[in-house]
Amino acid sequence: MMNELVILSGKGGTGKTSLIASFAVLAGGSLVTADCDVDAPDLHFLLQPQIQEKHEFIGSKLASIDLDLCSRCGLCSEHCRFEAIGDDFTVDGLACEGCGLCVHVCPQCAVSMKDVVSGHWFRSITRCGPMVHARLGFGEANSGKLVSKVRQESRNLAEHARADLIMVDGPPGIGCPVIASLSGASMAVIVTEPSISGLHDLERVLDVCLHFDIPAAVCVNRYDLDVTFSSRIQSLTRQRDLVFLGRVPYDPGVTRAMVHGQTVIERGRGPAEDGIRQLWSEIQALIDGLHGTET
Repeated sequence: MMNELVILSGKGGTGKTSLIASFAVLAGGSLVTADCDVDAPDLHFLLQPQIQEKHEFIGSKLASIDLDLCSRCGLCSEHCRFEAIGDDFTVDGLACEGCGLCVHVCPQCAVSMKDVVSGHWFRSITRCGPMVHARLGFGEANSGKLVSKVRQESRNLAEHARADLIMVDGPPGIGCPVIASLSGASMAVIVTEPSISGLHDLERVLDVCLHFDIPAAVCVNRYDLDVTFSSRIQSLTRQRDLVFLGRVPYDPGVTRAMVHGQTVIERGRGPAEDGIRQLWSEIQALIDGLHGTET
């Protein structure tokens, strides 16, 4: 039975990706990793994937005007609410939203919609096993669609590799790419930090999990930077009848390991390593519980 574990954070900078890379190392190559933070992917810095396949992502369409057919009637420019068509009847690629209205109003059939390569997705191999990841182009839209593509390909890869777990590095926040990362997953693990913004954004992402009926568990990274807020987060978790996985202390060794392209698990023992190993043990127990529920 395949499970899909999504690691989320209500805000950026909580250390989510560092934890995911450490979990991948501890799993010993028995899972597929998927980086769904397509707007700003960074899991590859730690897992250093060797790309085996590269594919174009067609995420949107762009209007194109055939000036040989165009009669310069101006209807397309008049109806374009995005002001994407200039006085010379060329299309501003940054302003065009690909809605296609100009195609319908053109009496000369001079406008057509062309596919746009909005980014790329990759199948790779890492020292921790197979990985699917992607990068959305600068200023491109439809990040949720690309996230869905990464998830689907990670499932295909997991089936081929006979892996029973997919671990997804989800984007921060609660927007469209987060929803695309989360919907239909087996479980979410939310990484937060002991701060006002960490607590506030934790509540928001928990509401998203609740809306999609996704079981959620919580952990606090760098908890000892503010033990008072760490306690408040733990109390919130209990109030909402959620699993509190544990806490990871601040450890400068995490940064030192990242500089060398490694996880703290690989660089040597330290306070963060002990906390991460305990977290992974708790997560494995939750995953085993999901198997028991489904059988």
